[in-house]
Formats: sequence, C-alpha cells, structure tokens
Amino acid sequence: MSLAGLVLTATLALVAGATPMVEIGLERVAAERGQPLRGKRVGLLSGAGSLAADGRHAVDILRAAGVDVRRLFGPEHGLRGIAAAGERVASGIDGPTGLPFVSLYGDRARPEAADLAGLDVLVIDLQDVGVRFYTYNSLMVLCLEAAAAAGVEVVVLDRPNPLGGERIEGPGSDPALPRSLMNMTPGPLVHGLTTGEMARYVNGHRPKPARLTVVPLRGWKRSMTWSDTGRSWIAPSPNLRSAEAALAYPGVALLEATNLSEGRGTETPFLLFGAPWLRAAAVASAVSVPGFDLEPARFTPEASAAAPEPKFRGIACAGVRVRVTDTRATRPYAFGLTLLAAVRRLHPAFRWARDGAALDALLGTRSVREALERGTPVSEILATDEAATDAFRRDRASALLY
Repeated sequence: MSLAGLVLTATLALVAGATPMVEIGLERVAAERGQPLRGKRVGLLSGAGSLAADGRHAVDILRAAGVDVRRLFGPEHGLRGIAAAGERVASGIDGPTGLPFVSLYGDRARPEAADLAGLDVLVIDLQDVGVRFYTYNSLMVLCLEAAAAAGVEVVVLDRPNPLGGERIEGPGSDPALPRSLMNMTPGPLVHGLTTGEMARYVNGHRPKPARLTVVPLRGWKRSMTWSDTGRSWIAPSPNLRSAEAALAYPGVALLEATNLSEGRGTETPFLLFGAPWLRAAAVASAVSVPGFDLEPARFTPEASAAAPEPKFRGIACAGVRVRVTDTRATRPYAFGLTLLAAVRRLHPAFRWARDGAALDALLGTRSVREALERGTPVSEILATDEAATDAFRRDRASALLY
C-alpha cells in the first residue's frame, strides 16, 4: 500500500474510532449465543426501542440465539410501539411470532402469578429515557416485585440513559401522593441511572430482593449523552423521535400539565410548544437556560396515530421551537420550570390542567406547583432539591456499573 493509502487508512480508522458504538446488553447476549439465558424458559418484556443496531427486535434476536422465549410482555405503547400515549393495550397473541402477549399497560401494570407461571426468568429489555414520569422504569419496579414474589429470576439487558449518567435534578417523589407508573422509581426526577443500574438500586433496597442479573453495556461512560454512543436513535415511543427531543423532554413534557401544546400532533413533539394565545417572542426572550436556544415559530397540530387528539387540533398556534445547542450543558428540568414560570407570568390565559393535579402527578409532588403559584423564583425552587440530590448521588454509588 502506498504512503497516501496508509495515511488515508489511518485517518479513517481515527474517524471511525472517535465515536465507537456502545454495545448494549441485548447485543452482548447475542454475541454469547444466548448466554446466560440458554436452557431457561424465558418471558421477555420489551418495546419499540428494543432493537439491536442491525434493526432486529429483541424477541427475534433471542430466539435466533437459541433462547426459549415462551411469553412476551409489553409496556405503554405496546410491544411494537404503535399505541399512543395513555392508550390501553390489549393482551393476546403477538402476530409476528405467534407467542402469547401480556400487556402491562391495559387491565394491569404488574404481572400476576399466572403470567409468570412456567417461566424460569423474566428478561427486561426496555429503552428508558432517564426521567421518572416516563413509565418504563416504574414498570420494571413492578416486575421486580412480582418476580421476587414468584421466585422467578430477572435479567435486565442494559441500555444507555439518553441524558447521560451525571445529570441529576429535580424533586423526589412524595410518598403521600397516590402510587402510579409516573412516580414509582426512587430518587430525583432526573436520576442519571441506566435501566440496569435503576434495577440494582431498587432491588438493593427491597426487603425481599429478586434474583437479579444485569447484562451491562460495553463502552458506555457516564458523561455520554446519546450523540456520544455512536448509535442511531430508535424512538422508544411514538412521540419521542430524536435524541435532541429526549434531552428536552423532561422539561417540555411538563407543559402537558397546562393548557399549552407540547408539540404532539406536529413533526417535532417536545421540540415545539405553544398555544393560539402565546406571546412567542416574549417567551423566547424571557427564557435563558444553558444548552437550549428558543425561537418563535408557528404550527397547527393535526391528528395522527401517535397523537389522535392533540391539543388545539386544527388550530393555528403561536409557538416556540426548542433547539439543543450543548448536550452536556442542558438542565432539562430547570428548563421546564423556567418555561412554566415565564409562560404563567406573561399570560393571563395560562391554566393548569386538572387544577394542578396533572403537574403534581408528573413531578410526584405538590410542592413545586405551590411554589410557582406563590411566585417563588425558579432558582430557589431548584435550590430546595440540592440536599436530596447530593444524598441520592452518594446512595446510588453501590448500584453503579460504569
């Protein structure tokens, strides 16, 4: 090979090596020809994001590796991720595989003893997005409880946290509020754990822990957001369509609890928000949070399979487009609180959904809404979380894998 060819080859190798692809737990099991699952009767909890880099779904990969998958379980949005947010998913037979399918977002969220009967292990392969009100980790908590009671082993195939492993912010969940899939996991709203680490943390604090194994990531570091993993984004739910949207989601999703649109019914949910009455330029000027840039925009929400009844359907809205300018600097929860405070201050038409109960359910506490209503500065609201956040950072250390 010529010198020029050697230089070109070395350059390409350096470029390729700049962002090596993080290997997920599912791919590690496939590489090990189904270990540690071979010879066991397996139930699989997975969703739309449960794909490998080659585009195959977890159930297909495990079966191809010789794993005896007996039963499938699905989260919110279903096994294939086509159901809209909050839409009930029915149990039945999974058409592509012919396997029995148990929905954990329909009549029940916790597997019953009969659902686990005849299984040796429940495998969990879910792409969480790093914020408590996204329901997947709460569903995992219920599965750990059910598996421990039934004597069934749990194996979690780990996946990256799109927000990274260092970003921790927001309030803890108030145990006085009703338990739901939006407030079941411990720690701050943005917790900085992978799914496997959250499983280890929860299981380690249970009086009767499940038999738990986590198949870890290879090549993931806590400083990584999704763009650092070398992996293509696969939407874990219909409206979370990009890694950029995942970084904005813990903040912009708080607008679901108001009479503003959070962008459902558009091409870029959670990166666009507004209302017919919004003073878009004033909001864009009033909100300054590191890592995000805002600019006025206009949009008209339309119905789709992902958003059958979006707010302001068919009505032109004044809006604000959100752009992530620095993935490491973003503080999405602080961004969301700043948005709420600014929109509420600038608009007499602003209203809480369900008289504030919707925000309380998302955050797992009433204290934040009450502070906003008193006019407490956002900086002071954020400061009230600091002691608990520091304590959680110390307490989670024994559960960390990376």
